Amino acid sequence: MELNIKELSNGIRIVHQEVTHTRLVHCGFILDIGSRDETKEQEGLAHFWEHMAFKGTKKRKTFHILNRLESLGGELNAYTTKEKICFYASTLKEHYAKSAELLYDITFNSVFPEKQIEKERQVILEEMAMYRDSPDDAIQDELDEMVFENHAMGRNILGTEATVGSFSQQDFFDFISSRLDTSKLIFSVVGNIPFKKALRAIEGQLAQIQPKRSLYVRSNFTSYSPKTKIQEREVTQSLCAIGRPAFSLYHPSRFKFYLLNNILGGPSMNSRLNLMLREKHGYVYSIESSYQPFSDVGFFGVYFGTEEKTLKKAQALVLKEMNRLMVKKLGTVQLHMAKEQAIGQMAMAEENYAALMLVYGKSLLDHNKIDPLESIFEQIRCTTAEELQEIAVEIFNPEELTFLTYKPN
Repeated sequence: MELNIKELSNGIRIVHQEVTHTRLVHCGFILDIGSRDETKEQEGLAHFWEHMAFKGTKKRKTFHILNRLESLGGELNAYTTKEKICFYASTLKEHYAKSAELLYDITFNSVFPEKQIEKERQVILEEMAMYRDSPDDAIQDELDEMVFENHAMGRNILGTEATVGSFSQQDFFDFISSRLDTSKLIFSVVGNIPFKKALRAIEGQLAQIQPKRSLYVRSNFTSYSPKTKIQEREVTQSLCAIGRPAFSLYHPSRFKFYLLNNILGGPSMNSRLNLMLREKHGYVYSIESSYQPFSDVGFFGVYFGTEEKTLKKAQALVLKEMNRLMVKKLGTVQLHMAKEQAIGQMAMAEENYAALMLVYGKSLLDHNKIDPLESIFEQIRCTTAEELQEIAVEIFNPEELTFLTYKPN
C-alpha cells in the first residue's frame, strides 16, 4: 500500500494511505505537545485542553460537536500523552469530509467557554478521584514520579487538584500560543479514500493557517537515582511496580530492547514472567513488563499484584528472570522463535487501521519519516543473542531499578 506525504507551505504535513478493502476512513491531528511541555503551574493543562476541544468552537456548541459524527455512526475521540495530543475520528468513507472538517474545527477554533471550563473542571476532578481509587493506575503514576523525580516526565498527565482548579480561559490560549508549531503538526489519513480526495477535504483549510514556529525547547531528563518505597494502602493484595529509565526513540538499540522486553514480559502468555509467576507458581493473575520510548529517554516497567505472603517470592522470581537474561544467552531456536513472535505481533497490529493512522503521524513527528514495517522486521531479525545479553546487563541491573510496593493496611 502506497504511502503519500505532502508538506504545506506553513509546515503542516499530511500523510495518507489508501486501504481499499474497508468501508472506513480514519483520520486525525497529531500534535507534538504533551504533559511534559507544561510548567509546574500548568500541570494538567494539555489534558484539560484535550477535554475542552469538544466544548465549543467559533461556530459550534458542544452538542453540535458531539452529534456531528456520532449521528452518522462515526466516532470522535482524543487523548493526551507525555509528548503528544491527538484528536481523531473514524467514519464511513462517504462521511470523511465531515470528520476532517470537524477535526480541523476543534483543533484550531476552540474558544474554551468559561462556563464549560467550570463544568469540565469538575469532570476532570472526578477523573482524578477515579484514578486514585484504582491502585493499579495509581501505582504506575507514582512509579513515574519516582523514576523521573523532579522532572516534567514524572508529573501526572491529569495534573493536581490545585492546578486544575486554577486554569482560566486565557491559560489555554497562552499555552497553545507558546507551544503550537505548525512544523510539528500532522494530519494523518488511513482508509478507503484516494489521496487527491483526501487532500481536497482538508488542504484548503490547513493552507490558511499562518506558519508558526515555537521557541520552546523540551528539558531533557538527565539525572536518575534508584529508589525503594513501601506504602500501606487500602488494597486487598500487594501491588508491586519495578522500573527505570531506558532507551529513547532515537537509540539504535530500541527495537532490540523491544524484542528483549517481549521475551521477558510481553503481552503473550508464553512470556518468561507469565510462565514463571502465573503458570508455574500461581502467584499472580497477570504480570507484564512494558517499554515506552520518548524523545530523550525511555521507560521500562514491570507490574503485578499478589498476596502479601507471596510478595517477596514473586519479586525474587521477577529478578531471577531478569538475571537469567543477563547471564545466559538465548539459544538459536529460542531467539528465532522470539523474533517470529515479535514480528507476528507487529504485523497483526498493522491490521488495526485506526491505530496505524496514529502511528504514522507520531512517526513522522518523531523521525521525519515513516519506516516500512519490513525494515523494522529486518532490524529484529538481525539482532544477535550477544546483543540481547548486553542490553539485559545494562537495563536489568537490580542495583539500578526503582521499587514501589503497595501493601494492605
